[in-house]
Amino acid sequence: MRLRALNIKNVKYYSIIEDYKRNGKRTTRVLDNIGNEKQIIKLSNNDNLSVEEWLKKYFEDFKNKYTDNEPNEVIIKKYSDKLIPSNKTNNYNVGYLFLKEIYYSLKIDKIVNTISKKYKFEFDLNSVLSNLVFSRIIYPSSKLKTYELCKNFIEVPKHNLENIYRGLTYLNNDLDYIQKEIYNNSKAIIDRNTRIIYFDCTNYYFDINEETDLQKYGVGKDKKPKPLVGMGLFMDGKGLPIAMNIYPGSESETKQLIPLQKKIISNYDLDNKKTIICTDAAMCTDEIKKFNIKDNRAFVITQSIKKLKDEYKKQIFDDNDWRIIDDKYNTYKLSDILNDDTKYHQYYDTIFYKIISTETAHVVQDLIVTFQIKYMEYSKNVRDGQIERAKKKISTIKNGMKIKLSTNPNDYRRLIKESVSENESKNKSETKDPNSLNKDEKKNTYKYSYSINLEAIREEEKYDGYYGITTNLEGEVSDILRISKNRWEIEESFRILKTDFDSGTVYLSREDRIKSHFLTCFISLLIDRILENKLNYKYTNTQIIETIRNMNVYEEKGTGYSPSYIRTELTDDLHSIFGFRTDYEIISYKKFEKIFKDIKR
Repeated sequence: MRLRALNIKNVKYYSIIEDYKRNGKRTTRVLDNIGNEKQIIKLSNNDNLSVEEWLKKYFEDFKNKYTDNEPNEVIIKKYSDKLIPSNKTNNYNVGYLFLKEIYYSLKIDKIVNTISKKYKFEFDLNSVLSNLVFSRIIYPSSKLKTYELCKNFIEVPKHNLENIYRGLTYLNNDLDYIQKEIYNNSKAIIDRNTRIIYFDCTNYYFDINEETDLQKYGVGKDKKPKPLVGMGLFMDGKGLPIAMNIYPGSESETKQLIPLQKKIISNYDLDNKKTIICTDAAMCTDEIKKFNIKDNRAFVITQSIKKLKDEYKKQIFDDNDWRIIDDKYNTYKLSDILNDDTKYHQYYDTIFYKIISTETAHVVQDLIVTFQIKYMEYSKNVRDGQIERAKKKISTIKNGMKIKLSTNPNDYRRLIKESVSENESKNKSETKDPNSLNKDEKKNTYKYSYSINLEAIREEEKYDGYYGITTNLEGEVSDILRISKNRWEIEESFRILKTDFDSGTVYLSREDRIKSHFLTCFISLLIDRILENKLNYKYTNTQIIETIRNMNVYEEKGTGYSPSYIRTELTDDLHSIFGFRTDYEIISYKKFEKIFKDIKR
C-alpha cells in the first residue's frame, strides 16, 4: 500500500494504491481517491499542516483502518456510459479446480516432471497435460479449439499450441509408465479393488480414406466403412479405470485381452494374486479361459446361449430344476409359473437359475443360466418396437427397390426378410449383355420385395428372459451374478468417453499423438470417476459434469471475482469435500491465489 501522485492535464491527483497479483502478474488497484492538489491544499490549511504532513497523516490513518483482513463489504463502481474492454474475457471457469485437486493428489505433475527431465525439454509439459485433461471434461473439442478454450480457465495456461503437439509425442514414449504410476498413486487417495478386473473393447472411426499402421479397416461397432483404432480398457471392482491400450482397428478384440493382462499382472504387482477377470461374450474363448485358470486367476464371462451346443440348450430349456437364490431346498418348473397369473406376478422380479457343467477344449466350467420374467418382457418389448420400425421401413420401400439389411442383434433391419425375383417388366429380347458394367442396367435386372421375418422372430423369442455366464469360480451364485452384473460400469465408462468427453474428436494423424490423445481421455475418465466416488455417488455423472462446466465467475477488475453460477446442493458438497469455496459474493485475488497454492501442496 502506498501513496500515488498522478499528473493529468497539469493537475496533480493523489490516491492510495495497492499491488495485487492476477495469474502471477503484478498489477495495481486504487483503494482510495484522495483528491486533487487544490483540494488537499485547502484541507491541509484547515488543519494547519503542510501538504506533505497532511498526506502522511491521512495515509497513516487510512492504513490503520485498512487491516490485513479484507473488508466484508465491497463497493464496485460501474458506469452506464463506459464500454467494456474489447476482445477481453471477463468470465472464467472455476469448476476445473476440483478436477485439478484430484490431478495433483494423483501426483501426475511429478510423473510428468520426471519425463521432462529425462528428455530435457524446456516447455511446461505439466501445463500441457493438465489443460488437455481438464478441457476434455469441461470443453471437449479438437486440440486447436482446446488451446483457445482453456484460456477460459481462471489460471492462464503456461504453454502454446506448438507445445501441445510436441507434448503428445513425448507422452506417447511413456504411456505404460504414466498409467502404472497413476495407478500406484491412486491407492493413496482411494480404495482400489483388483480382486475383480473388468475388461472391454471399443473402437473409434477416423474420417480418412487410406489406412495407416494404426488406423485400419475393421469391423466397427456401427459398421461404418471407415478406418478404425481400437481401445482395450481395464477397470477394477470399484468401477475405476486401471489401464488402457490402443491397437489397430483391424485386429480382433479377442486377441487383446491376454497380452494386456500379462502386462498389468507384471506392471501392477498382481502376479499370483487372486484375480477374477470379468468380460463380455466377445471374450468367451477357450484360449482366454485357459489363461485365466492358472496362478490364482479365475473368470466370469458372459455366454451367448444361442451359440451353445444343442446338448446344453436342451438342458437350459428343460422346464425342471430351476432354483431361486437363497432357497437351497426347493426347485421350480418355469411353465407352472408362466401359466399361472398369480405366480407370474408373484415371481415377476425373481431371478431363477440353474447350473450346468460344460467344458471347452481345455477348461471344465460351470454354465450359470438365469431366467427372469421381467427380463423376458423387456426383451419382447424392445423387439416389438423394432418390429414396428421394420414395418414402417417396409412401407416406405419403392416397388422393386433394394435396401441394405443387417445382422446386428440391435438393428431392427435384422427382422426384415428379403425376396428376390427376376424383373418381368423387362422384355427378354431387350436384355443386354449380362457382363455389362452398366450399374443401372444390372440394378433393374432383379425385383426385390420385403416382409417381416417371422422365422427370425420366433427363433429370438425362445431366448427371451435367459442369460448365461461361464465361470470356474466356486462360491455363492449370488456373488458370481453380482460380479457379472457390475460389468455395466465399464460400458458406462465407454459412454462417458464417447458422449460426455467426445473422445472420438481427434483430428490427429500421427500414431504417437493419437495414442497420447487417448491417454488424456483415460486420465480424464479416472479423475471423473474419483470425483463421483468422493461425492459418494450421490449424483449422476451427467449432473456432476454439467455443474462443473457451468461454474463460472465474473472478474470485477481490481477487486476479485463474483460467481455467475447457481449455488446448489451439489456445489455445496463440492466445496465441503475439497475444502475451498468459490461461491462467496466476492472472492478476492488473494483468496484465489491461496486456493491455487493449496491445490498444488
